[in-house]
Amino acid sequence: MSQKDIQDLRQEYLAASLSEKDVKQDPFIQFDSWFNQARASEMHEPNAMNLATATTDGRPSSRIVLLKGYNAEGFVFYTNYLSRKGKEISKNPLGAITFWWGPLERQIRIEGTIEKVSKQDSEAYFMSRPKGSQIGAVVSPQSQEIDGRDTLEEKWQKLEKEYADKDVPKPAHWGGYILKPRMFEFWQGRSSRLHDRIVYKKADKNTWKIVRVAP
Repeated sequence: MSQKDIQDLRQEYLAASLSEKDVKQDPFIQFDSWFNQARASEMHEPNAMNLATATTDGRPSSRIVLLKGYNAEGFVFYTNYLSRKGKEISKNPLGAITFWWGPLERQIRIEGTIEKVSKQDSEAYFMSRPKGSQIGAVVSPQSQEIDGRDTLEEKWQKLEKEYADKDVPKPAHWGGYILKPRMFEFWQGRSSRLHDRIVYKKADKNTWKIVRVAP
């Protein structure tokens, strides 16, 4: 595809609008409203989110992970603690997540601090996963170099037989994190690129300041 072809990729956003008067005072309630609408739209994996982390010297990395729960404290996902993101979080707990819901012409950005969930919560979620996913978490040295896919598949098949009639124990290197927000931004696409952006900034423990920012 030529540079001009890429530059000419455009789409007008006409689905909805967003004003300060429309949004909930609590950003978690606003998120819940939009998330439920995303689920109702039957789009593919509305819980997919981009997770951005960084090293202590500010080198960023990002990837798509799946949201596995949220409440008034924050947003939960699960992964390998020894993965690149796990190592970065251990040294620099600041992170950000982004949801993009194209069919609704909406985006949500959330910034905050990431910490591990309790061991009990990690255990409970691990035991709720399909056995294949459990075994995958055991055999994969996530983010590390490996000889080839055969290495993973051989280990997976071996453990599938070993745990055919028993539970797979959660590995110590696997579990959950929760991102506790300090900022939310709700973005609604509008025509002529004059998008609506409503931002919640944490004022104190129970209060959020709501502002509009320019597109």
